[in-house]
Amino acid sequence: MVGRRPVFNSAFYVKGVIVIKLETSMGDIFLELNEEKAPKSAANFLDYVNRGHYNGTIFHRVIDGFMIQGGGMTADMGEKGSGAPIENEADNGLTNDPYTVAMARTSDPHSATAQFFINVKKNDFLNHKAKNEAGWGYAVFG
Repeated sequence: MVGRRPVFNSAFYVKGVIVIKLETSMGDIFLELNEEKAPKSAANFLDYVNRGHYNGTIFHRVIDGFMIQGGGMTADMGEKGSGAPIENEADNGLTNDPYTVAMARTSDPHSATAQFFINVKKNDFLNHKAKNEAGWGYAVFG
């Protein structure tokens, strides 16, 4: 999926749940956001969708048996700008299970902006364990 250009062309509600349709050259992916348990992450992601930020970006990091990451690079591997980082909500009880979507970040626990990843397997080592740099984990929001 490296080099594939996803298009986030619609966000809609289904029974009070926000669903994002991500169109890729490999087929559509539907992302269901959890506003209740991850309100800041879900709102941040939806804001980027509504502003068209993700259009023309690629899944630039694809690790078989682990995850696919996108939201920050264009097809020519240019870095797309992003807004201010958000608070890490990894302590919300959601876990990095197969097909969940989480915020990507740097080593700073509160550095997530636009990049996200989709888990393709159970990645327990990414879950919140403690409110310190080593234990914060990665915030699942859908």
